[in-house]
Amino acid sequence: MDETYDVVVVGGGAAGLSGALALSRARRSVLVIDSGEPRNAPADHVHNYLGREGTPPGELLAVGRAEVAGYGGQFRAGRVQAATRDDGGFRLALDDGASVRARRLLVATGLTDELPDVPGLAQRWGRDVLHCPYCHGWEVRDQRVGVLATGPMSVHQAEMWRQWTSDVLLLLHDAPTPDEETAERLAARGIAVVPGPVAALEVSGDALSGVRLADGRVVALDVVVVATRTAPRADLLVGLGLAPEEVTMGGHVVGTQIPADATGATTVPGVWVAGNVADLRGQVITSAAAGLMAGAAINADLIAEDTRDAVAAYRQLVATTFEEPAWEERYQSKPAVWSGRPNPQLVAEAADLAPGRALDVGSGEGADAVWLAERGWRVTAVDISTTALTRAAEHAETAGVADRIEFTHTDLRDKPPAEEAYDLVSAQFMHLPPTQRRELFARLADAVAPGGVLLIVGHHPSDLWTSGHRMHMPDMMYTAEDVAASLDPTRWDVLVTDTRPRPGPNDVVHHDAVLLARRR
Repeated sequence: MDETYDVVVVGGGAAGLSGALALSRARRSVLVIDSGEPRNAPADHVHNYLGREGTPPGELLAVGRAEVAGYGGQFRAGRVQAATRDDGGFRLALDDGASVRARRLLVATGLTDELPDVPGLAQRWGRDVLHCPYCHGWEVRDQRVGVLATGPMSVHQAEMWRQWTSDVLLLLHDAPTPDEETAERLAARGIAVVPGPVAALEVSGDALSGVRLADGRVVALDVVVVATRTAPRADLLVGLGLAPEEVTMGGHVVGTQIPADATGATTVPGVWVAGNVADLRGQVITSAAAGLMAGAAINADLIAEDTRDAVAAYRQLVATTFEEPAWEERYQSKPAVWSGRPNPQLVAEAADLAPGRALDVGSGEGADAVWLAERGWRVTAVDISTTALTRAAEHAETAGVADRIEFTHTDLRDKPPAEEAYDLVSAQFMHLPPTQRRELFARLADAVAPGGVLLIVGHHPSDLWTSGHRMHMPDMMYTAEDVAASLDPTRWDVLVTDTRPRPGPNDVVHHDAVLLARRR
């Protein structure tokens, strides 16, 4: 597996899935790599998630995965062992030996809770050993709660849990005895202080029954609350140059997280973080919101990159599309590029003209030149492609008018036609960058003899408004009025400035800009 995705999301919890959903809905190619070890796996339900209150964590994730998959997101079980820069993106090495590439990374690997070394604590974690009253307070309301002191914030934690139950104890464990002011606050709220270290948890059946102190006494409890020290799952990010930073509450360090801005963007270009890896306080709903913010920011960043790449490609296209090598490649790619029939606007405007000398600009495979020669014109047919001119000469031989057509390989931008030499100058769909086009059209106008006519036909800009436009180069397109405005009104009579519909393939209607002007 060595595929490239717009975004690889590392971590399939609420943050990762939310980011993946936003990106998949934005029609990005997304791969979620997940080890299947969510932080809240021991919990029975998710709380404070509007519209999902009380949902089991596994069910929430299953629904989220299905939603992401419904928009084309892909999943892979495993771990990312390492990430390295690769051609402007990232290469991820997986634990099964495979690798994938990503233009952008969203890391939502969460965090780990470091519990005090008290026997039985880890086994009851998420069940009746809890940490967050907003996550679990309602479910254990009015029960006996013991707050295991692990740092200066434990008093604040005991005061918080007092909101959900009147039966709160502060288990000092290894913490110092509260000072006089703190002791008064605890007493005022009816929170008793239990001195001495906690040696172990007491369990009866499959339920917590209390804690046993180091001196052997047992304190009856239904719930033990502990403030864990948290650490982000950040090995992948450290390898990319992102170090966790300490987070303090009340002047005390409570854990570490990866620094990022409000959208989750890190200091490493192309890397975003969301959820607990970047916000150790984040609950499920806020982690999901952070994933959405990061997903939107990543998509915006990709759009900016796509636009930069598109501008570079467009400039290259404009610079090369109408040059000789591109025309040669186009003509050599198939036996015939055009239909072999004359352009309809030439037929409409020149059918009744008295034959004379004609200049066919960009003659291609010769259909216009042959049509004019068949009507008595002597034609100079000019094109930038030798392949096109060879085919045009063969067409003229077949039609029996080769003696009336002079086929010339030249670029009229470099070698302009003779002035006042032609009774008809016809340029059918001659599209160039604006400055070059105006200069060439001026030279074509100069080539018209007094009393002669200038016929210029091009793709009208309104063709860009339909699903059938073939050339999305707005600057290359023009209206008849644009061309007419460049003609000296003291020397020219403008006979036609028109926009004419013309049937195209698949029921699409094209529009031709048609200018016909007579030189006085």
